[in-house]
Parts: sequence; structure tokens; C-alpha cells
Amino acid sequence: MKDLIKHIVQALVDNPEQVEVSEVEGDNVLVLELRVAKEDIGKVIGKQGRTAQAIRSILSAVSGKVKKRIVFEILE
Repeated sequence: MKDLIKHIVQALVDNPEQVEVSEVEGDNVLVLELRVAKEDIGKVIGKQGRTAQAIRSILSAVSGKVKKRIVFEILE
């Protein structure tokens, strides 16, 4: 999961070496925290949040298979 998000985001940004994805796992929840360079945050969020929402949709589809709720956060 972590590698999938990292691969997708690295293709979107200008500084792919600064992409960091960390996982925080709970009982029924998996939180994926994304950190990118400050100038790349807009590219990850996209116009009106469409890119971030598309990433969340992918994670939503996977969450049924792993039987955990997945939360995607973009950190500054």
C-alpha cells in the first residue's frame, strides 16, 4: 500500500526524492501520511482536490480487501 502511493505521487511531483510515506496502524484503521516538498503540495492535491480524491478512491477500493479503514493525509 505504502509503495503504491509513493510510486503514484513520485510520478506527479517535481522532486520525487523528497516523497515520504509513513504508515500508522491501529486496530481497524490504517493511516497513510504523505510528505512532499513544499512546492509540490499543490500538484498532489490537484485542482479542487481532484488528484487527492482520486488517490483516496484507490485506497477505498483496497480497504475492502484488507478489511481496514484507510485514511490518507497530506502533511506539510
